[in-house]
Amino acid sequence: MSLSFEERKTTIMESLEKEEKVQVRMLAHILQVSDETIRRDLDRLEKEGFLKKVYGGAVKTKIHSWELPFDEKTMINNIEKHAICRAAASLIEDGDIIMIGNGTTPLDMIPYLVDKKDITLITHSVPIMLGAMDVFKGRVIFIGGEIERNQKYTSGPLSERMLELLQANKAFICAGGISTVNGITDYDISGSSISRKMMERAEEVIILADHTKFGKTTFANMCALTDASKIITDSSCSIEWRKLVSERGIELIVADEMN
Repeated sequence: MSLSFEERKTTIMESLEKEEKVQVRMLAHILQVSDETIRRDLDRLEKEGFLKKVYGGAVKTKIHSWELPFDEKTMINNIEKHAICRAAASLIEDGDIIMIGNGTTPLDMIPYLVDKKDITLITHSVPIMLGAMDVFKGRVIFIGGEIERNQKYTSGPLSERMLELLQANKAFICAGGISTVNGITDYDISGSSISRKMMERAEEVIILADHTKFGKTTFANMCALTDASKIITDSSCSIEWRKLVSERGIELIVADEMN
């Protein structure tokens, strides 16, 4: 009787854990299936963030620990980020208290809040705070603390203590990586720590992530995938990932870049 995907997956992952690399031919022989079946399995496992395909097989997923400077990141995936921000802003209702975390993705939310009424914005992002001062008509609360110059946000015990005094309806948090294995991750410990504190202080957690973040793991754990109430992404998010997120009971909003 042929093995199911989940049974083959167990063997593949056990082999990968022992050897740190697996080969298609070897797995096909062990599992008594075709090379093509193993290739399909490796494709699926790569999309789920379990491994990285290489010529003839696969290796353990690489953890991404280095992040581009903030100003350089603003030049990447601009169309997708605009769409994600527009979709995120559409979830905000008049009278909401919202938290917006750091990152280039949520920067463009501010212009879409101009017509909202009685909004209180809480942020530890210096660029978001400065942008809000220019066009946002609502109340702005800036979370102080030690400044991370490269990524332009505040963090540390002072920031977290201030957040403990506040409560929000919605927290909009940018992800460095999203994996079914390692959950939602960020590039550094201080960034992930303050994001986690924002999540704790909000009734609803909304993760902003363009399609490049899926199947990727960055250095510092932020939370489990299922801790997200919603995930907003762009239309290039794969069918496989749309299914994976849905299977975990998380609402996935795919932003339309054409509007």
